[in-house]
Amino acid sequence: MGLSTFDTQREEEDTSMFKKLITAAACSFSMVAGAADMGAVDEPIKLAINEWTGQHISTHIAGETLKKAGYTVEYVTAGYEPQFTALSDGEIHATMEIWSSNIGDIVVKAMDSGKVVDLGENGIEAREGLLYPVHVKEMCPGLPAWDALEACAAKFATAETLPQGRLIDYPADWGTPGADRLTGLGIPFKAVPAGSEGALISELKASVARKTPLLMVFWQPHWALSEFETEWLELPAAEDECFSDPAWGVNPNGTSDCDFPASRVFKAAWAGMGDKWPAAAEVLKAVSISTGDQQTLMAAIDQEGGNIETVIAEWMDANESVWSEWVSAGQ
Repeated sequence: MGLSTFDTQREEEDTSMFKKLITAAACSFSMVAGAADMGAVDEPIKLAINEWTGQHISTHIAGETLKKAGYTVEYVTAGYEPQFTALSDGEIHATMEIWSSNIGDIVVKAMDSGKVVDLGENGIEAREGLLYPVHVKEMCPGLPAWDALEACAAKFATAETLPQGRLIDYPADWGTPGADRLTGLGIPFKAVPAGSEGALISELKASVARKTPLLMVFWQPHWALSEFETEWLELPAAEDECFSDPAWGVNPNGTSDCDFPASRVFKAAWAGMGDKWPAAAEVLKAVSISTGDQQTLMAAIDQEGGNIETVIAEWMDANESVWSEWVSAGQ
């Protein structure tokens, strides 16, 4: 017996309703799966804050992006090297700006242990080296050649370094790259660690203002390099053998007799992060800060006195198309 028009209409309505229920169930399942991928959203993700402004910028941009993705974030002050103990123990969950050239083997050991993982490139193009203001060339003929320093070391001397010249090295927590090169190349200078990034800048400003001699370890990107006219000391080009084979280079009895190696700037995380916050780990892998953006933000904070929270909030407002792609990577 054929169906009546009413029965046919009822069957079509039932079928339509069934399809809607299936669709709703599928959507519900999808949302549940998405929520599961977010992981422990009720617990904060802790990001390491180290000792320099550029790192603060990288970290806050990453943290504010995680917040946009639905997470709670805490910024935790941590020493550059000591942070790897906290990362290994899961007390801190990620760090956003590691420079391969000045961390030594501590990060290698942490990753070899399986407790810390590499999250990929940070995005900025880096350089490190020995730097001086351009007026110093008048005091030390032969610069930028590194061996010119031997004849004029006394001009850089201070009461604590006599008769050697003084080199302002990185803060102690950042390693001893300046001291390593002085020893490797036999340059008659003594390395004196700076107390902080701010102390390095104060030395540079004072030297430029007073036209006094200065040699320091420095890096780019940094706003100061667009503010002050400086030059890099020319050192022998770095090769792997420079750091492992004493016979390589100008010093047959030591290593580090060359320039800084090309620095890889990357991100790292506690190995358990991908399990606890799967989507967040993908977001942090996607975060990439440009050199130009970082230097502009540095100037806004360090020169113009901007509050980092305000400066980063303005960057987030102006760059939604950028960070929204990072959030999408976590979905």
